Amino acid sequence: MPKINILSPHVADLIAAGEVVERPASVVKELLENSVDAGAKNITLSIERGGLTCIRVADDGSGMAPEDAGVCFLRHATSKLSDERGLEAIGTLGFRGEALAAISAVSRIELTTRARGAELGVEMEVEAGDIQSMREIGCPDGTVMTVRDLFYNTPARLKFIKSDRAEQAQCVAVAQRTALAHPEVSLRCLRDGREEFFTPGDGRLVSACYAVLGADAVRDMLPCSGESGGVAVEGFVSSPSAGRGNRAQQFFFVNGRSVRSVTMQTALENAYKNTLMTGRFPACVIHIRLGLGAVDVNVHPTKAEVKFSDDRAVYDAVYYAALSAMEQERPAREAELPPRPEPEPEVKTGGWRMLSAKEYEERFIPEGYSPPRKYELPQSGGGVKLRDIMPPQPAPQPRPEPAPQPVPQPEPEPLAQARPTERDWRLVGEAMSTYILVESADGLVLIDKHAAHERMIFDRLKSSAEPPMVQMLMPPVVFRADPKTAAAVENEPERFERLGFDLSMLGSDVIVRAARCDIDIPEIQSAVEELARGFTSGDSDAALHTMACKAAIKAGKSSEPEDLRILAAAVMSGEVKYCPHGRPVAVTLTKKELDKLFKRI
Repeated sequence: MPKINILSPHVADLIAAGEVVERPASVVKELLENSVDAGAKNITLSIERGGLTCIRVADDGSGMAPEDAGVCFLRHATSKLSDERGLEAIGTLGFRGEALAAISAVSRIELTTRARGAELGVEMEVEAGDIQSMREIGCPDGTVMTVRDLFYNTPARLKFIKSDRAEQAQCVAVAQRTALAHPEVSLRCLRDGREEFFTPGDGRLVSACYAVLGADAVRDMLPCSGESGGVAVEGFVSSPSAGRGNRAQQFFFVNGRSVRSVTMQTALENAYKNTLMTGRFPACVIHIRLGLGAVDVNVHPTKAEVKFSDDRAVYDAVYYAALSAMEQERPAREAELPPRPEPEPEVKTGGWRMLSAKEYEERFIPEGYSPPRKYELPQSGGGVKLRDIMPPQPAPQPRPEPAPQPVPQPEPEPLAQARPTERDWRLVGEAMSTYILVESADGLVLIDKHAAHERMIFDRLKSSAEPPMVQMLMPPVVFRADPKTAAAVENEPERFERLGFDLSMLGSDVIVRAARCDIDIPEIQSAVEELARGFTSGDSDAALHTMACKAAIKAGKSSEPEDLRILAAAVMSGEVKYCPHGRPVAVTLTKKELDKLFKRI
C-alpha cells in the first residue's frame, strides 16, 4: 500500500493559505499593498467584527481588465514579475502572486474592478477559490475587493483567532504602517463604521504622522535626515524626554515597505544610549532609500523582514541621522530678558539686608557679567568645590580714570553665536539644596544640580585619556563582598586599577588600599559593588556612570554660589541636556504657566 499521497489542489491551496493568511490583518496587508502597487491615490479600508465578517478595500488605482480579473485568483498569477531576473531588483510591494489565491481559498470574495479608460468594468464572486459568477458592470475606475466570512471553511484556524477587539487592533496597525509608508496616498480607515484615522495624502510625512499617531506624539518628534554609504534616511525620531515604555511606536520602512529590522532598531537605540532613561525606548518613523539591488525582500514568508547587502552602511545612516536630530533638539536663538529695574531702596532687617540685582552686580561682580566660557570639569569631587578646579582668574584691577577705549571682542564661534550667554539669564539661587533656580527669557528654569554635574563628569571621563587622581587610604576600606563583587575583584583587577582603585581579596573581604580622589570614603564600597555589576553585565559605560554618579555634587547638600553658576552656565548654554541615565537635567516653567497656577489668567 503506498504511503505517499498526492494532495488535491483544494487541500494544497488551503495549506498555502495557511502560510500567507495567518489572521485578518494578513488580508488587510495584502489588499492594501495591491492597491498601492496599482497606483491608487485614495484608499478606503472598512473592517467589521475584527475582519472575520467583512474586510473591504476600495481604491482608485489602475484597475483590471476582464481577462486579468479572471486569472488573478490563480496561484502564482502576478503582474509584477515576469522572470527570475526581476527578483534581483524588486520595486513593488507584492510580487509572488500568492496572496489573492490564498485569501480566496478561505473566504468568499466579491470583486468589482474597471481598468482606466475602459467603458465597462467586471463584477465577480469567488468562493473557496472557485469563480461562482462573472459579469460586466458599470463602475468607477479602480478596484473594490470585499472579503467575507474569513476562515469559514477552515474551522481549525478559527480556534486560534483572538477577540474581535484584538483582531481589529491588528488590522488598524497594518493600515497605520501602510499610511506612514506612503504619505502620498490618502488612506481612510473605518472600524465597524467608525473612522479610526484619515490621512490627507499630501506627500508630507508629518501630515501622515499627525493623522496616524496624533498631535501629542508629533509634538515630541524631531526631524531627522542624512545619507551614508548610498543609504538615504528621512523621518522623525522622538525626543529623549519622550521615551516610550515599549517599541510599539518604532516604524521602519525600506523603499516604501514596512519591515522589522534588527540592524535599524539597534542603530536607533544605540544613538539614544546615555540620553534615554533605563527601560524606555525611542519612537520613530524612519524611511530609508537605497538601491533595489542592495536589499533582498524575498527572505520572509510575509515579506516583513529584509536582508541588506551592506548592514554597516544602513546602521551608520540611521545612527548618525538620529544623533544629528537630537543635537538639534534645542534650536539656538537669541534670548532677551526684560530691562533690569532701577535699584530699589535698601530694606534693612534684623541681621541681614536685601540687595537689588544692580547693587549685587556692582559690588560683587566688578567686571560685570562674564562673557560665555566653556565649563571646566573637576578632577576631584566629594568635598572639593567646583571653583577649586577652575583656571585662576586675574584679580580685578581698578578702573582707570580716563574714558575707557573700546576693546575689540573676539568673534564667537559660528555655532555659539546664538546660544544663550550669561547676559541672557540670571541665577536666582538654590532651592531645597537640590535645584538651581535660573530666570531666562523662556521663564523660570529649575536645574537638578546632581544630574547636571553627573553629566559633566561623565562627558569628561568618556573623552579623557589621562589616569585619574588617586589617594591612599589610611586605614584601608574593608568590607564583605557578595559573590559577584568577589568574582569581579579577582578576575578584573586591571580594570579596577584603570578606574583608580587599588584593591584585592582577603578571604571573603575586599581590601581597598587606594581610591579615586573624587569618591568620598563612605561611597567607596557602593562604588566598587556597582562597578562589579557593570563589569558582569558587559556594559562598557556602566563604570563611567558609577564614577560620575559618585563624584557628582549630592542633592540635599548646599553648594557655593560659584558652583551653582558653573552648573547653570553649562545647562543654559545647551552643553548639558540629560544625565547619563537619560533623565532631563532641567525643566522650565513659563510665565504663562506660573500665572495659571496663581489664577492670574
